[in-house]
Parts: sequence; C-alpha cells; structure tokens
Amino acid sequence: MGKIPVDRKSGNQPAIVPQPVAPEMFPMTRIKICGLTREADVDAAVAAGADALGFVFYPPSPRYLSPQRAAELVARVPPFVETVGLFVNAEPETVRATCAAVPLNLLQFHGDEDADYCRQFARPWLKAARVRPGLNLLEFARSFAAARGLLLDAFVEGYGGGGHVFDWTLIPPDLPGHLILSGGLTVDNVGDAIARLRPAAVDVSSGVEAGKGIKDHQKMAAFVAAVRAAEQMAA
Repeated sequence: MGKIPVDRKSGNQPAIVPQPVAPEMFPMTRIKICGLTREADVDAAVAAGADALGFVFYPPSPRYLSPQRAAELVARVPPFVETVGLFVNAEPETVRATCAAVPLNLLQFHGDEDADYCRQFARPWLKAARVRPGLNLLEFARSFAAARGLLLDAFVEGYGGGGHVFDWTLIPPDLPGHLILSGGLTVDNVGDAIARLRPAAVDVSSGVEAGKGIKDHQKMAAFVAAVRAAEQMAA
C-alpha cells in the first residue's frame, strides 16, 4: 500500500477527499424493432441503436419474409445486434428449414405453441402472451420457465397485437423472468411504459412505421431516443 504524501513545508498530511459513490444504475432497456422488410430500414434501425431486429416468418402477415429474403437482410446486420425470427404455429420442419437458411440468434413463438414445441429447436427462444382479462400470467410464466423472456402483447383476433395497447395493470408485479413489453408502443407512450413497468426490453413494429412493413427512419430514431431518455429519468 502506498504512503500518503506529506506537505514538505508544514509536515501535515493533506485532507483525504472522499470519492463520490456512483448512483445505482437503471438497467438498460433493450430495444427490438420488428417486422423489417427492406435493406434501408435494417440499416436505419441499426444506426438508431436497436439492440435486436425482428423478421416475420408468418405467411398471413403483411411483414412476412421468405427465408431467402430474410437471409439477404440479416447479412447486413453487424455483430452484437441480435436477429430474431418470429413464428406462429409453424410446422417444426418449417422452423428448422428457416433456421438453416437464416442465421437467427433467437426464436420468437407468437402462437399457441407449448413449451415442448418451443424448446425442440435447441436455440434460445421467447414466448409471446396475448394479454387480456382472465389470462393468468403467473401460470403462463411457469409454463414457459425455460423461455429467455416473455413478450406481452395485446390480444386481437388473429395473431400479433395489431398496434393496440393492452391494460398494463393486468401484469402482475411479481411476474418472474424477463419481461418484454409490446403492443401499441410509440414514441409517445414508451417512456411511461418504462417508468411504470421497467421491462427488460420493449418491442415495436407498427409504432415506427409509415405503412405496414415500411419503417419510418425518423420514428425509429425518436423511439430509441425516448427509451434512453426514460432510462435517464428513472435512474
């Protein structure tokens, strides 16, 4: 241990100034932008600071991509940005073929899949819950305990949240696992969502679009900025 320096003229030791203790850091909220279909939108989402990009493999969706097209887009994604494949009640062979064609880091199951189905692909996965009154989210979380996270979306006819916000008070405060909030998020409400729920991640699609599958680059940048500003406010 080094000696404390002494003032040569007075012989006194200088006062020790205590170092400030850093405040508790607010956990960084991860941001996933989903439903990308164009090269320019992939590039803009990465430039805006998205942590993950979602690609839809559900044929009825207007944001659907063939595996070949998705592979072209994923090839543009730089290291350390996650690529997520969204499936809805797909045949297992379809999921396997897609994974063989597209380098996906994470699978997202948005239909009626059970836990045995989700875990069979030997790849990290998320499970989506379509939230409405009567759904027991604690039981749902226990059923999908092996999921990397639970993605909570609005219940609408069909699959996907349809750009609708669900009642956030339906989320139990003691919900286990990593909460990924989706459903009607925009630059105008994502800050409130983070302040109230402190999710591990937020997932946006229609809230940053000019049209279905066509992303608005300014909206994406503003959404990411709103998330980071909310973190600063909550810190």
